Amino acid sequence: MKRNLFKSLILCVLLGYGMNIRAQEKFPLWPQGPKESNRLKDSVTMNDEGCLRNNSEAELFVYHPAEGNNTGMSVLICPGGGYTQLSMKQEGELFARWLTERGITAFVLQYRMPNGHSKIPLTDAARALRWVRSRTEEWDLKPNKIGIAGFSAGGHLASTLATHFNGGDSRDTDRLERLSCRPDFVLLFYPVISMTNGLTHSGSKKALLGKNPSAQLIHLYSNERHITAHTPPTFIIHCDDDATVSSLNSIAYYQALKQHKVPAVLYIFPQGGHGWGLWNHFEYYPQWTNLLAKWLKKIE
Repeated sequence: MKRNLFKSLILCVLLGYGMNIRAQEKFPLWPQGPKESNRLKDSVTMNDEGCLRNNSEAELFVYHPAEGNNTGMSVLICPGGGYTQLSMKQEGELFARWLTERGITAFVLQYRMPNGHSKIPLTDAARALRWVRSRTEEWDLKPNKIGIAGFSAGGHLASTLATHFNGGDSRDTDRLERLSCRPDFVLLFYPVISMTNGLTHSGSKKALLGKNPSAQLIHLYSNERHITAHTPPTFIIHCDDDATVSSLNSIAYYQALKQHKVPAVLYIFPQGGHGWGLWNHFEYYPQWTNLLAKWLKKIE
């Protein structure tokens, strides 16, 4: 009897933990359907590690901080996955939980895979940022403290919005499209930045731009080439031994930011490889999370 009771208590704790790490709310980004299709025909799948493949539906998963712990800051999170899948657990949900513990409302973007239709992820990210901005009053968020975060290919998407945003169109009949999609700050973790050969991640490039992209398309999505003085302040972390996405991506982006006098910090750790996300067994987990927490506190 006591053993069964103990098992029941343990199960309740585990179920409670599972409930705490799920998004409190989920919203379709295009409830009436998107204007363009990525033409993916394979079924959507998710593996045991929480990686979603063949996604053709854009959704936002919302994580709110505990009552009384809301700083008013918010972050739109773009998980990575080489533009072919989405690391929804490691680079989405876990980071969202970390943010909410610090009073920051988190929005995990389940963006559509491009399948060679390069505009689709950016269209989703811009729409999501505008959607968050439209909810600031409802959720007690600061309209000038909405950031975007991205891991790996999600870092490319985040930096694409940071360098290709617009202030909205006041004449648009869609009220969301009237709002600015400029992030107020940017968080990049082992990001793909460039589409140029010798610097890019070839898998991400192929998935986003197709097999034989034009020079114009490569230039358009090489984000280090599109930084201006209006690019948002940026926090970047990479590992020097990253064999998947070279740390030269982060260095190129940081250098361009500094050339335009944009506030930015770049940390390159000697080891760690690629894709460590929020796993706390990553050797530098305490260092990088502490550095990020301090940086976020400064801009709060």
